[in-house]
Amino acid sequence: MAELDNLAARLIDGRINGSPVEDVVDLERIEGAVREILAAIGEDPDRPGLKETPRRVARAYAELFAGLRVDPAEVLKTSFDENHNELVLVRDIEVQSFCEHHLLPFTGVAHVGYIPGVSGQIVGLSKLARLVEVYSRRPQVQERLTSQIADQLYESLEATGVIVVVECEHTCMSMRGIRKQGSKTITSAVRGSLQSDARTRAEAMSLLRGGA
Repeated sequence: MAELDNLAARLIDGRINGSPVEDVVDLERIEGAVREILAAIGEDPDRPGLKETPRRVARAYAELFAGLRVDPAEVLKTSFDENHNELVLVRDIEVQSFCEHHLLPFTGVAHVGYIPGVSGQIVGLSKLARLVEVYSRRPQVQERLTSQIADQLYESLEATGVIVVVECEHTCMSMRGIRKQGSKTITSAVRGSLQSDARTRAEAMSLLRGGA
């Protein structure tokens, strides 16, 4: 179960990483809190349309925040010796996360690239997408999400350089507050040679934008 690419699949048959959801997440506590919220906004948590809502929300939260119980380093544990020393870049990795300030979703894409270290070790491309998902499935802010992905890649792979760019739309801006739909927040994190060498960084940014 721990090797499944999709964290949502870890909840098959009500289990997270092979353990019952009830042993990992306090579902009863979440259900009680959701009932209180519904009552506080003037709703009746016992009416037909809402009676099962606390249970559904509790199980949804267990899935949406499953990344809290996954060690990101484990995602990158398996590598391959390809003696590759040029940029590896995966664009448009889907991001679905929750802003920790309002617990509202933010969604978009991540572009993740790295230059392998002196050993030339690389990881499977799906591992980069999985790393993004692990960090996304937590209460987050986009700036920290971007840095965490970059730092984990840089440390785990002993990479020469790392670049991560995340572009997301935040529903806490589009549904409430200033209500500016369609606005995107772009964050970046660079490490190693991609931070210190302007030419290398410019090449990476060109590829990231779709240049050849």
